[in-house]
Formats: sequence, C-alpha cells, structure tokens
Amino acid sequence: MNTKRLSGLVLAIGMLLFISACATREKTVWTSTEQPLKEMERIRALIKAPVFKDKDYDITAYGAVGDGVTLNTEAFRRAIEDCNKNGGGRVIVPYGKFLTGAITLKSNVNLHLADSTTILFSRDPEHYPIVFTRWEGMELMNYSPFIYAYGEENIAITGNGTLDGNADDDNWWYWKGKKEHGWDESKGHQGPARDSLHALNHQKTDPKTRIFGKGHYLRPNFIQPYKCNNILISDIKMINSPMWNLNPVLCENVTIERVKIISHGPNNDGADPESCKNVLIKDCFFDTGDDCIAIKSGRDEDGRSINKPAENHIIEGCEMKEGHGGVVIGSEISGGARNIFAVNCVMDSPDLDRVLRIKTSSSRGGVIENIFMKDIKVGTYREAAVRCNMFYEAPGDFIPTIRNVWVENMHVEKGGTYGLLVNAYKESPVENLRMVNCTINGVQIPFKVDYVENLKFDNVKINGEVTVLPDSLSSK
Repeated sequence: MNTKRLSGLVLAIGMLLFISACATREKTVWTSTEQPLKEMERIRALIKAPVFKDKDYDITAYGAVGDGVTLNTEAFRRAIEDCNKNGGGRVIVPYGKFLTGAITLKSNVNLHLADSTTILFSRDPEHYPIVFTRWEGMELMNYSPFIYAYGEENIAITGNGTLDGNADDDNWWYWKGKKEHGWDESKGHQGPARDSLHALNHQKTDPKTRIFGKGHYLRPNFIQPYKCNNILISDIKMINSPMWNLNPVLCENVTIERVKIISHGPNNDGADPESCKNVLIKDCFFDTGDDCIAIKSGRDEDGRSINKPAENHIIEGCEMKEGHGGVVIGSEISGGARNIFAVNCVMDSPDLDRVLRIKTSSSRGGVIENIFMKDIKVGTYREAAVRCNMFYEAPGDFIPTIRNVWVENMHVEKGGTYGLLVNAYKESPVENLRMVNCTINGVQIPFKVDYVENLKFDNVKINGEVTVLPDSLSSK
C-alpha cells in the first residue's frame, strides 16, 4: 500500500473512532449535591481576574473636561492608546461628569472610575462608529457599543463611579417601537431592520456585508468586549442603557463582581454573556427592564455556524430586585450551554416572571445541559419558579435538548401561577430534572409538564404539602 493510501486510511479510521467516541460519550447525570459543587469549584479555580501595571493615565492630562458638556471622546482615545502602547496600567477618570461617545478599550488597560465620578454617554448616534458587533445573537456591522473591545486581552472597567447611558423615552428607547417607551407614528423604529437582519442570518450571508447603522434603529449595547480574554468589570454602577448592559461575546475568563445595574428601558437585560467560557458573576445587583442575567450562544444560523457554547458560568451572591427572569438561559442559545451554576442568590419582584428559565425552540437547536441552582431565596414571582420551554419562538428543523437540571434549597414566600412548568417535544423530553428541598408557597398550580424523562422531587413542599409526583410522570 502506498504512503498516500495509507495516510488516507489512517485518517478515515481516526474519523470513525472520533465519531464513535462522540456517539457513545456518556451524558452527565448528577446523583448528589457534592458532584455539581465539586465541578463548580473546579471551574472557579480557572477564572482569574487580570492584573495591571502600576501606572496611571489621567484623562484630564489629555484634555478631558468633566463639566457634562464638553465632548471627551478624543481624550479617552488618546489616554487609552498611550496606556496600551506603554505596557498598560490604569486610565483614570477623576471626579466629574465626562461626556463622551464610544470608548474602545485596548489590551492591558483598566478604565478606572474615581469615587462618585460619572461617564455620561452622548445621545448622538453619530458619536458611535460602525463596528463589527452582535445584536440579539446575530453578527453585523452596526453602531459601536458604548464601551467596546475587539480581540483584546487583559482589560477592565473598575471603580466606584457611574456609567450613565443617558437613554430615555426620547433617546434610544423609542427605537424599540413601543409607545410606552416614547415611540409614535412620526418616528422610526427597529422593526424593518430587525426583520432584514433575521433574513440575512437565515441566508447565511457574510456578516461583514450586513451593514446597518444610521436609519436602521438597532440600538447599541452598553458594554461589549468581543473575542477578548481576561476581563474584569467590578464595582461600577450602570444606569439608563439603550439595550443590553453587559454583553461579553466569544470571550474567555470573565469576572463581573459587585456591579450595580439599574436600567428599565426595553430589552435592558443586566448581564448577557454570549458564547463565553469561564465566567464569574458575583455579588451583583440587578434592577432591570428585562432579564437580570441571560446566558446566550447565538441565534439560529449564526449560532450554529460559530458553534460556541456558553460554558462554565458561576452566578453567586447576586440580588435581583426587578426583571423578567432571574437566571435565564436563552433564547439565543443555538450554540448550546453547559455547566451553569447559580448559588446564594436573592430575588423578589411582582414583575419577576421566573426564577430559573430555560427558553429555546426548534429554530435554535443546541444542547442545554448541566444546570445547577442552589440556595435561592425568592420573595415573589409571577409565572413559574422553574420554567423549561422549547417553543419560545417559531418552530424550525433543529430540535433542542435540555438535560441534567438540578434545583436545590429554593425557598419562595409567595409563588405565582406554577411551581414547575415544562413544555417540551415528545421526541426530545426534558431529561433528568430534579428539585430537592424546595419550598414554594402561594402557588396556584404545583406543576404542569408535558414531556419529561426522569423527573424527581425530593422533599419538595408546595403550599405547605410535600409534593409527590405520579409514577407515570417521573418515568415518562
């Protein structure tokens, strides 16, 4: 046999072995609390906040004026570039109110806000150049996020100051097209552009040819590091975002800690890590106009072609005062999600629809697995404590998978309509969903599920009574 044929045979055998290994790889099924807790600590050890050179670059030395009127975009740019070129350090924003357009971070730069200072972002869309970005899980060329980085490493935003997105019903929010946020028939809105972007996504066009911006009304997100590694966002306060607040995309090693987000505009999600690996969200406060934390991995064709899951996320010690969902996975989740841990969190709002929500559809596809939630205190919620939904949007040809979900020590003072609500495909039931030592009071309907496999309740008390599942349901 000649060398070429032999090489081809070896390659073919290797591919067959690889496919066989993938096909026979066992799914994770936790049988005790110790297993996910041990895995969570393994992941925690992988997440390291970046450190920076001990050198400061004060933006006022570059001409910045903190009067709330002077536009300081150029001063921010020059200070960041100098810091980056000289090996990194802190770009200092001293006390004042500094108006600016888009800020682009570079490697080894810590944008540090002095106590009580404010960075006020311009309301003029012309102050946000067109960059490669992601909008609702789809790639495109659009207005720069207010703070943006692409392909950088070792970056941070720190300090006890405020980032003010300056959005309201007259600026940015009405672009949603909702009358309750200032829109009327005389104004443009995002609808046509959103439909166009969806079509381009389905057609699998080159994202760099999907050029939006002026006249399209697709709101920029607040903070979006894109394809960056080693990120720290700590102690800042964020208010009045145009859209999503914290949106790292395709990043690795992300630490978000002690951040306070208060923003009630449309789609004002708190933290939306997309297709990221090794993420810690710790001791944060969310008071938002949409989901508090929504873990994502791309929409439909873009998500499947990039095929990068949300992986290894720890959510710990957070408080959710207001928001549609506390911890949400989806709906832009086509790349899948795995190893998501949420522990020691507090939630309480009549507008909180769900405590743990997994939302996907057969237009998304993907595998969502290994979801662990423990020690959650809830004052009240509206719809369901735990919600798994495979019919979130229009159907398609990519049946999703949800499996290995463990919820333990959830205490709800006054529940909403359901304790547990599951809507799944018959051919793809939710697998290995377990609730342990949970107490949910004031619920109208303890549980409503259709297709599940290996559903277990261990000491689950709903409305004061231990809830026992029928044998037909737990084995269905």
